[in-house]
Amino acid sequence: MVPSRGLRALCSVLLVGVSARLALGFYLPGLAPVSFCEEKERQRGAADCRSEIELFVNRLDSVESVLPYEYRAFDFCTVESENRPSENLGQVLFGERIEPSPYKFTFNVKKQCVPVCTKTYNTNNQEDKAKLDFLKKGMLLNYQHHWIVDNMPVTWCYNVEDKQKFCNPGFPIGCYVTGSGQPKDACVVDVNTFYIFNHVNITIYYHKVENDGAEARLVAAKMEPKSFKNVDCSGPPMDLSNKFTGELKIPYTYTVDFVENKEIRWASRWDYILESMPHTNIQWFSIMNSLVIVLFLSGMVAMIMLRTLHKDIARYNQMDSCLHMLTIPPHFHYFSIHWEDAQEEFGWKLVHGDIFRPPRKGMLLSVFLGSGTQIFIMTFITLFLACLGFLSPANRGALMTCAVVLWVLLGAPAGYVAARLYKSFGGEKWKTNVLLTAFLCPGIVFTDFFVMNLILWGEGSSAAMPFGTLVAILALWFCVSVPLTFVGAYFGFKKRGIEHPVRTNQIPRQIPEQSFYTRPLPGIIMGGILPFGCIFIQLFFILNSIWSHQMYYMFGFLFLVFIILVITCSEATILLCYFHLCAEDYHWQWRSFLTSGFTAAYFLVYAIHYFFSKLQITGLASTILYFGYTMIMALIFFLFTGTIGFFACFWFVTKIYSVVKVD
Repeated sequence: MVPSRGLRALCSVLLVGVSARLALGFYLPGLAPVSFCEEKERQRGAADCRSEIELFVNRLDSVESVLPYEYRAFDFCTVESENRPSENLGQVLFGERIEPSPYKFTFNVKKQCVPVCTKTYNTNNQEDKAKLDFLKKGMLLNYQHHWIVDNMPVTWCYNVEDKQKFCNPGFPIGCYVTGSGQPKDACVVDVNTFYIFNHVNITIYYHKVENDGAEARLVAAKMEPKSFKNVDCSGPPMDLSNKFTGELKIPYTYTVDFVENKEIRWASRWDYILESMPHTNIQWFSIMNSLVIVLFLSGMVAMIMLRTLHKDIARYNQMDSCLHMLTIPPHFHYFSIHWEDAQEEFGWKLVHGDIFRPPRKGMLLSVFLGSGTQIFIMTFITLFLACLGFLSPANRGALMTCAVVLWVLLGAPAGYVAARLYKSFGGEKWKTNVLLTAFLCPGIVFTDFFVMNLILWGEGSSAAMPFGTLVAILALWFCVSVPLTFVGAYFGFKKRGIEHPVRTNQIPRQIPEQSFYTRPLPGIIMGGILPFGCIFIQLFFILNSIWSHQMYYMFGFLFLVFIILVITCSEATILLCYFHLCAEDYHWQWRSFLTSGFTAAYFLVYAIHYFFSKLQITGLASTILYFGYTMIMALIFFLFTGTIGFFACFWFVTKIYSVVKVD
């Protein structure tokens, strides 16, 4: 079972890049609509359609625990004979475990209180008692079912504040009333008692295909959970009292209804779920807030580039021209001193002989920049494809699968950038450079991920990656990414080093004593504030989608925020770089990387605040998992933003020193 799952995951990874798969449909690539019809129409052969509707079940998760579990872990009704559908790499990484269920429907055939199975437990049996205790734990932590019909989530719609209806793509196992009578979720009746939702009322909405009265397409699936003690869907709620002893029987039943809907089209069948999430106004506020910051920074940079810097360059060029044209006699020695003093009024030109001096720890900086370039290109392409609809929520696991495949295939740019920069820094240990580029940052991420996976294995969670998939990931890393990194590094070292517009002096210039604001640490800390201010609202929704299991679909907003983040990091770094150069501090390489990279430190602080203020996570394992995965995200974000800042500052420094005439 495990090796086959790993093989399927590897195959899914290799097939993601095939363009033929992206051309199968127009709404969501790879997802074609399925037509359904009544059984008599299908037998008559009048239509190419299906009559049986399958309901699939996914893993169960909770906002109070990071650990998802498979459907079978809670001892619900299952089907043993049917094979589970194949999962792509993204689904495996997110812990999704989709499998068939015993809930079977026939199109347009209404059924009332259909028995599925009856589970019997004896509290005197240790195995049965352990199953009941695990079921109660799931209700206590508010674990949620996630059912799927025709690749659509079965939603539970209920009214929230201001009479708005919220459609949740999941519903709880049950509920619990505390000893003080405080109900959790929809619980009522006795105190200190668990109630299991063992009955569901399912309503499937369909839309008739135009010009064909026989075929129909499913456009919505809604349900309402119920609790009944009797198998005929009557009597009091099914309670699991802690004081009960003896034999306990839990009947599972369902009711299904079909309703024709002439308004919802198949291409917009997800809209009713997405529209119930009141995020759009807040997203626009975030965009406007970010744009104000970008306009402010753009104005500052424009003022420096077009006014201050332009005057500096024009004045220096005029001085150089005059000094070359005039032959200054000895009695005009004071005049020459005056010119020199005028030149020394501007500190950024005085360091022209040291501005391209190789930085300390140039090997590590080049490795970070290579990995950051790899992450930047991966993020850009992934978000661009998501904006086009290729990686929507309906295409489960596609986003993560695309990101992993792109990262693997982008080993060549990482090796090329790291090697080229290391050569320009005057480095000669090219073997060490390429090995660190291929293994340092990916190795840190994999080690963290592997430790988290060991915890998931120990807890029996469905998010634990199977051994076969783990081997497939390692194979992609060592057999694809590493060779591509070596190829990129070969071309990077083979090419000539980056030519600088000014020569570097042999003796380093002494840096004068700096003020508080131009010292390294205060500048780095200040540099990350504005980029973080552009993304923190968007960050809230991303963390909600990861840890609170809410659906994220606004990739257009995300791509726009991505562009704003790139611009903000670049402009903030350029501003601080100019101020430091004016203070005659020419150590800009590491400072530019750390200035924008410090945005990751603010991200880490915000993630800690989010954990304690927004989440209800309990348990040591869940806490370790949260912070373990957060550290991975912070490292990736650090490399990503740091690379943006370095290359922006590199362009700025090269630009201003290439237009100044320096002898």
